[in-house]
Amino acid sequence: MLKSLSIFTGNANRALADEICKFVEIPLGRADVTHFSDGEIYVEIGENVRGVNCFVVQPTCTPVNQSLMELLIMIDALKRASAGSIVAIVPYYGYARQDRKAKPRTPITAKLAANLITAAGADRALAMDLHAGQIQGFFDIPFDHLFAMPVLIDELRTLGYVGPDTIVVSPDAGGVERARAFSKRLGAGLAIIDKRRPAPNVTEVMNIVGDVKGKRTVIVDDIIDTAGTLTNAAAAIMAAGAASVAACASHAVFSGKSVQRMTDSALAHVIVTNTIPLSEAAQQCPKIRVKSVGRLLGEAIKRIHHGDSISSLFV
Repeated sequence: MLKSLSIFTGNANRALADEICKFVEIPLGRADVTHFSDGEIYVEIGENVRGVNCFVVQPTCTPVNQSLMELLIMIDALKRASAGSIVAIVPYYGYARQDRKAKPRTPITAKLAANLITAAGADRALAMDLHAGQIQGFFDIPFDHLFAMPVLIDELRTLGYVGPDTIVVSPDAGGVERARAFSKRLGAGLAIIDKRRPAPNVTEVMNIVGDVKGKRTVIVDDIIDTAGTLTNAAAAIMAAGAASVAACASHAVFSGKSVQRMTDSALAHVIVTNTIPLSEAAQQCPKIRVKSVGRLLGEAIKRIHHGDSISSLFV
């Protein structure tokens, strides 16, 4: 007999959780996520979850520490309420950018966050477009890695970024595999930006590997944070003679002056998903186009609940 299904969420992205519930055709689970006067997080599950397959939808986005703690405490509450299984659905997996020891005496926070989710009591985890694919191996529980590429490619095709007159640009060497996947599905060419990063969140574009002259170009990345990399890359591409430049990314972190930088840049469009809720300033920016991953995540939840394969959703 199939167990019943419940979906819960914290305060990080309730709109996405509501959209997922609408697709799955169940109401959002009742959970009271508030704070004590000193800032400690208080969670109370408002329904019986004994033996129920529970899915906690919570991106660990701004405020990052609060969002992560809400996720952990909700998982702990469900575990102590005898939930049948607990699946952490983390559309945006924060702390992923420190995925190795790039310098001496630095942490590997991607592994630390994975340990915390596992120790809290999650039986399975799912995330979208990890900053580095090897983070899947940091989890000691089953892990599913989904990609927003189908959603982003549909929008790129709608805007006409398809065919040999389009060039997909990777903003760094580490993103070449992602850019190649986009270029293959769009029938487009490929270019790479060689850059140096003298300090965190500071980039300097050095060279463009590939011919972008007279082409419509699309910069493909997983995260847009301060938009420094993005706007520097866009300026270099236009200086190299490109006809136009756009960008797409899975996660719209948009910290600091990122929205103003994109507004003032040469970018024609910035396509992102709703793994992270947009700020009011980002919502008002005419260049930013948001595509939803609610149906994709909802389909994954359905398949996990029914014990079906979700491998067809990986690409």
